[in-house]
This record gives sequence, C-alpha cells and structure tokens, in this order.
Amino acid sequence: MPYFAAVRRSVTVFCSHVKLPGILTALLASALIAFSGEQAASTEKSTAPAAEARKKNPVAVSESSLAAGQKIYVKRCLACHGKTGNGDGPDAADLGIDPAKLSDPAIRVEADGELFWKITVGKKPMPNYGTRLSPADRWNVINYLRSLAKK
Repeated sequence: MPYFAAVRRSVTVFCSHVKLPGILTALLASALIAFSGEQAASTEKSTAPAAEARKKNPVAVSESSLAAGQKIYVKRCLACHGKTGNGDGPDAADLGIDPAKLSDPAIRVEADGELFWKITVGKKPMPNYGTRLSPADRWNVINYLRSLAKK
C-alpha cells in the first residue's frame, strides 16, 4: 500500500501545480489541429480504387431509372448539390461547403464505377450512402446524374 499512497500523493501534487488556462490552451490547440486536418483532407480529390472504377452500371438508362434516380436525388442530394447539380443547394451555403458540381461536363469522363464508389463511401462533409441506399438506387442516381451533365 505505501507504493499506491506515494503515487496518489505525486498525482495530487502534480495536479495542484497545473493551471486551468494551460489545460484549456492545450485542448483548444488539439481541436484546431484536428479541424485543420479535416479541412485539408476534404479539399483533396477523391479517387476510387481501380477495381471499383471498372465496375459497370447494371441498371440500363430508361425512363423508370431516370425517374427513380431523380426522386432519390431530390430527397438526398439536392440540398447540397442544387436543383441542377451546380453545387448551389440551400444547405451548401448554410453549411459553408463547396459540393461537387455534378452538372459539370467533366463528370462524363468519370466512370460509372467511380461515381458509384464515391456515393457509396462518401467524403466529408458528404455522408456515405453505402448503407443508406440500395445498390440499385445508387446506380439509378448515377443515371440521373448523367442527364444533369448533358443539360
């Protein structure tokens, strides 16, 4: 027991010498470092692994696929990506984020598999939809996104 008493006394003495402002400063600095790391990561381009990018869309483009994709887009994507996919949705401004411009013709060069992977895994601040949408729903959204890029 004398050992534990000595450890307890050492901890008590140490804690009595530590200043609260020093602890708060250390916590604030840690939080700022973590936040800046997240911000830097969110500006990096997201690239799908090669095997994922090669996946082919099993859902044919059709009126029903486009309608299903549009319905999902309106419910899950429009708030940030905007009505026409220009990244100008109402939540984007409120949250201070810069979502991808899905209507950009450059989206045409991205493989369906790459878009599927990006939707599936997400990228902060965009959530992952791997558990929120079925694979068929994600493929329908991709078909709809392709129609935005043509407008």
